[in-house]
Amino acid sequence: MSTAIKTLFLDMGGVILSNGWGTASRKLAAEKFSLDFTELNDRHKLAFDAYETGKMSLHEYLQLTVFYMPRSFTPEVFIEFMYTQSQPLTDMLQFVQQLKQQHGLKVFALNNEGRELNEYRIRTFGLDKLFDAFVSSAFVQLRKPDKGIYQLALDIAYTRPEQALYFDDRLMFIQVAHSLGINAIHHTSVENSKKELAQYGLSLA
Repeated sequence: MSTAIKTLFLDMGGVILSNGWGTASRKLAAEKFSLDFTELNDRHKLAFDAYETGKMSLHEYLQLTVFYMPRSFTPEVFIEFMYTQSQPLTDMLQFVQQLKQQHGLKVFALNNEGRELNEYRIRTFGLDKLFDAFVSSAFVQLRKPDKGIYQLALDIAYTRPEQALYFDDRLMFIQVAHSLGINAIHHTSVENSKKELAQYGLSLA
């Protein structure tokens, strides 16, 4: 199969970076700061949508999930811990950078992420050098799996669905992309994604 792919849409967490604030990180936080994980997780589920869609700040999110009672540590210490959970997935990050350069692709982030975490990750890992724009939930106040965020990404990139290729490690979000006619790859490993990309004529010389 070969098609004229012009634009890549990439999720961040689980594709080019580790998850910013996933379940594993919350469990580590509960252990490190002696928190009740079940309570933290229940509160997180209630508050995180609003944070990821830019309707509350990180401090407001933490006020609801952690600092609703006195703690022996400060919000600043907790936020610093949150930031340290982000690590680059170097093989995939380098591969996408090379792919963009060799094939002249446009590359856009299409991700669910709160503003402060998103900005920290962009700044720390120099993602503004890779991405042409960030269709991030906190910036556009839409969140996957809402089809609106996918359509907005297509509009911003000025790309037809058949010219776009989307990567995500979550199958549900891939299925939404497919429903809009967007080519999509369920990213499970760098090797798997390289094989899938080769079917679209996208590989490194």
